Amino acid sequence: MRLRTFGGDAFKVSEIGLGTWQLGGDWGGIDDATSQATLEAADDSGVNMFDTADVYGGGTSERRVGRFLKRHPGRIFVATKLGRRGDPGGASNFTLETMRKHTEDSLRNLQVDALDLTQLHCVPTETLREGAVFDHLRTLQSEGKIRRWGASIESMEEAQICLAQDGLASLQIIFSIFRQKPIDTLFAGAKAKGVALIVRLPLASGLLAGKYTKDTRFEASDHRTYNRDGQAFNVGETFAGLPFEKGVELADALRGLVPDGMSMARFALRWILDHDAVSVIIPGAKNPAQARENAVASDLSPIPAALHESLREFYREKVHEHIRGPY
Repeated sequence: MRLRTFGGDAFKVSEIGLGTWQLGGDWGGIDDATSQATLEAADDSGVNMFDTADVYGGGTSERRVGRFLKRHPGRIFVATKLGRRGDPGGASNFTLETMRKHTEDSLRNLQVDALDLTQLHCVPTETLREGAVFDHLRTLQSEGKIRRWGASIESMEEAQICLAQDGLASLQIIFSIFRQKPIDTLFAGAKAKGVALIVRLPLASGLLAGKYTKDTRFEASDHRTYNRDGQAFNVGETFAGLPFEKGVELADALRGLVPDGMSMARFALRWILDHDAVSVIIPGAKNPAQARENAVASDLSPIPAALHESLREFYREKVHEHIRGPY
C-alpha cells in the first residue's frame, strides 16, 4: 500500500482508505461480525484511514469503528462528519452548542479523546457562505476535541467557498470516471493551498464495478433503492447523479476501454490514483473480500496518458450531460 501526504499535514495516509457508510446499514443489512471482519481486512491490507459519519445508521457506523479502534489503538486515522442529524436538525445543527454536543457524541461512539478529522457533512451552501460554522470548528479545535477539520461538499461552488477558509485541512468530493469536473475546477487550487482531497463514491455506487444490469435490484434499506432519484438527499450521492439505467449503459460502453486482464473496478480506482491532487480514495466494502480487493489498486501501474485522454473524451461526450444534482 502506497502512502500519500495528507494535504499540508505531515501525516502519511494510505492512498486507499475505507468508507464505512455501508456499516451503518444504508447499503443493505450488514451484521456486526461482518463489519469487524471487514475493518480487520482493510487494516491487514495496509489501509490506515477510515471515513464515517454520525448519521450513518444513527451512529452505528461510528460505534462499529470505535470497537475496532478499542482493539487496535493508534493504528487508524479516522475521519467523521457532522451537520446532518435530526436532533435538533436544520439550521439548529450549526450553532456552537449543537456542534459541540454532536462532536462529543462522536467522541463517545469512537471511544477516542480527540477526533483526527471532523468534516461538515454536506451542509447547505448558504451555511458555508455565512461562515460561522468554520469559526465553531476552530473553537472545537482549540478545545482539543478535534485535531483537524474539513468539509464534505456537493459542488465545486462549495469547494471554492471552503478553500477560502484558513485552517481547512481537507475537502471530501465525489470524483470518478463519471464525475470529472474537479480536475478542471478544484485540483490546482487544493494543491496550492495544501488541502487534502478525499474521494468518495469512486465506483459511482457500484456502477463502475461493471456488474449491474438494468434489471439489478437492491434491498429496500439500500440508498440505491430509496435515493435513486434524489428522494432522500442529493441525487449526486447515488450513482454519481446518473439515472440508473443510463449509468448501466455507460458502464457497459466503458468496458471496451478497460485493459485486458484488469477488472473494471480496479481500472476505475487506478484512474483516480493517477491524479496527484488526490490524497486518499475511500471506497466502501461490505465484506472482507471487497476490502482486500479495493486495496489492490495501489499496487497497479499508472494508466497510459493516451487512455486517460480517451476517458476524458468519453466523459465529455457521453456522460456529462446526464449528471443530475449540484455539481
